[in-house]
Amino acid sequence: MLRQLSNLFRVESLRSRILVTLGLLFVYRFGNQLLLPGVNHAALQGWLEKQTDSGVTPFVGLMNALAGANVNMPVFMSLGILPYITSSIIFSLLVKVLPSLEALSKEGAAGQRKINQYSRLFTVPICIAQALAITFSFFRGIANEADGVIPEWGFGFVLTTVIGITAGTIFLMWIGEQITAHGIGNGVSLIITANIVSDVPTAFFRILDQSAKDRTYILTAAVMAVVYFAVVIGVIYMTKAQRRIPIHQAKQMRGNRMVGGGKQFLPIKLNQANVMPVIFASAILTLPTTISTAVSGGSFDFIAYGGWWWITVELVLIVFFAYFWTSLMFQPAEMAKNLQEYGVFVPGQRPGKQTADFLNKIMIHVTLVGAAFLAALAVIPTMASQGMGIDRFVAQFLGGTGILIVVGVTLDLVDQLNAGLMSRQYEGFMTASSSRRGARG
Repeated sequence: MLRQLSNLFRVESLRSRILVTLGLLFVYRFGNQLLLPGVNHAALQGWLEKQTDSGVTPFVGLMNALAGANVNMPVFMSLGILPYITSSIIFSLLVKVLPSLEALSKEGAAGQRKINQYSRLFTVPICIAQALAITFSFFRGIANEADGVIPEWGFGFVLTTVIGITAGTIFLMWIGEQITAHGIGNGVSLIITANIVSDVPTAFFRILDQSAKDRTYILTAAVMAVVYFAVVIGVIYMTKAQRRIPIHQAKQMRGNRMVGGGKQFLPIKLNQANVMPVIFASAILTLPTTISTAVSGGSFDFIAYGGWWWITVELVLIVFFAYFWTSLMFQPAEMAKNLQEYGVFVPGQRPGKQTADFLNKIMIHVTLVGAAFLAALAVIPTMASQGMGIDRFVAQFLGGTGILIVVGVTLDLVDQLNAGLMSRQYEGFMTASSSRRGARG
């Protein structure tokens, strides 16, 4: 492994891409701690040291984890990449709903660039709206609770805060695009992953501190370690898992040669919706409580975090959104039409409607497996927090959205690095014996 890691820096193009990625991620982490104008740094630090609890609600924690954000702190990158993610999700749904956008998406790279440009432009009004929301909910609360943190609260502070947060988000969006273009991996995904991983040392020291206070907690920490590695292995397996449908291509005469007729497979991922169902379910469950707490100081006690109703509703919502998102992204009729046009057929199924029905049936069964996996993964942190008495901040690393994102982005990053090494005749992230076995196979 050390030799393979050293090979990354022997290839000049890979070395430069890695250094660009690390440098831009450092800029992001620095900007994530840069305070907005009008905030007293010393007073804020003193107030934070007196806080026994972070006060971060489940919804705010979800936004921070999924967007590389720091929503509850008055910094330039408070919103992280959240407005851009929101805009991208909206346009992903609109492409499937509006015929004009659907036609534009079928124009290839040029159409996709146009849609991406629309997403960037729509990010600005979303960012302004979300910046106003967190300014009047979180920052005003800090100003009321902590004397001297925001000494001059008023229109001037609100205006500069909204402009500063919007500029920070646009700059962060540019950083993500530069990482994608000149670095390694997807820039937005790496920003989110870096934000999640940055909390690992804090969780680790909390475990050490708790173990020092209570020796019996060492056994709990050992159980958490076993559960963590088991969950990671399960996520890797489910991320890579596919339902491979055998397909045949009809033989065709091209000149004097007979082409086609080979047996291939049509891969369908078990978890096609990825992390989206968990995001939607968590947002719907926690948003009402967060809004009511910010506006009136109260909360909805009917669905308490970690309670029986919370878990039940969360499971139902995850299954629903898994089917909803998959039905939007996976079109059996269109896929069957494309197979028929290219002279490809599924053995035992007639081209056209029968093939579409067959693919739709497989999609329903496969999505059920993926939804069950997401549901089990989503409730692990809640069950660990409630059943084992583990701190909620620590329990979030045992499942949920964070581990799905980190594992998925890491696997994609390893694949890209491995492809870069193999294309230059360096040994990739696998043993030489496994490479020879793969070649013989």
